Amino acid sequence: MKKIVIHSPGGHSHLKLETHPDLVPREEEVVVSTHAIGVNYADVCVRWGVYESAKKFVGWPITPGFEYSGIVKSVGHKVNTLKPGDRVFGISFFNAYASEVCAPEKHLFPIPEGFGFSESAAFPAVYMTAYHALFQLVRLPKNAKVLIHSAGGGVGSALIRLCRIAGFQATGVVGGTHKVHYVRELGATHVIDKSKEDWAARARKLVPEGFDAVLDANGTSTLKKSYELLRATGKLISYGSHSILPMSASGRMNYLKAAWGMIRMPRFSPVQLFTDNKSLIGFNLSFLFDRNDLISEGMDALLGWIKDGKIPPPKVTEFPFQEVGEAHRLIESGQSTGKIVLVNDVWANVRRHEEGIPG
Repeated sequence: MKKIVIHSPGGHSHLKLETHPDLVPREEEVVVSTHAIGVNYADVCVRWGVYESAKKFVGWPITPGFEYSGIVKSVGHKVNTLKPGDRVFGISFFNAYASEVCAPEKHLFPIPEGFGFSESAAFPAVYMTAYHALFQLVRLPKNAKVLIHSAGGGVGSALIRLCRIAGFQATGVVGGTHKVHYVRELGATHVIDKSKEDWAARARKLVPEGFDAVLDANGTSTLKKSYELLRATGKLISYGSHSILPMSASGRMNYLKAAWGMIRMPRFSPVQLFTDNKSLIGFNLSFLFDRNDLISEGMDALLGWIKDGKIPPPKVTEFPFQEVGEAHRLIESGQSTGKIVLVNDVWANVRRHEEGIPG
């Protein structure tokens, strides 16, 4: 098997393609030959060495990746629901940037009708993050007004879709004009282009009574204003701090600027929270991989919405597996919309043959 291995923190050159022994499943495990692998901003943080669960549970070397799709290659003798040849997608606690992934049976799901391998690999991490934020972490009122930062990205896109399903009024904030139409098509009630206007002033004008929830993965650059935009009983849900992670063109993190970003991070005291009657809630889904109750509930609901036609296949941008550095460059740029996936070279050649595409 082949996999991407990172031996120490750094830029794109630290993503090494290596050959390793093929995987063998234990009694309740399944080995999947991957066709596509989802790329998330968290993978970049893993490469930089700043992703907390990677440091705590894995260390160096590490293979990043939380989601993938493919064909079942082999199963353990206690696996009951899957067999070799089945088309599946799944979640993994790292290790998805590989031609083979070994996972517990309970973390694998059949590819939904209408979804291809790339769309399936782009689905579980962002939609489970969005589902957990909106439905498991908090209870929002009917017709809640929700502000979503980075609304054109993977998690942002999923949040907009799920708000529409729940009947919430979603206002999306995007960093470029080319993302406005995309986010509006997802179902956003309003879209704010912060490259052209003061996003906070515009949000206040659109929803003067304040938001029931703000979803913020930026951190330093927006967290304080996001809190100020909440109405009484509003929830500020933080699931990242992208704005304190500046990088160079080579993909290396600027640690001096990151330290300055941490110094500027707004502080919230318990007294301030209960006086304002607001909540600050943070989470990292990678610390919840042992909560099979949450994963099962979330995936059952999401797959049901797919079956009902409420969640269409996500928009994806594909990169060949060996161009993982280019995939990281794109997600770091903040210019992408939807999800980025790595496509296994062997499967890509098969697909080109089936579709009559040269190469």
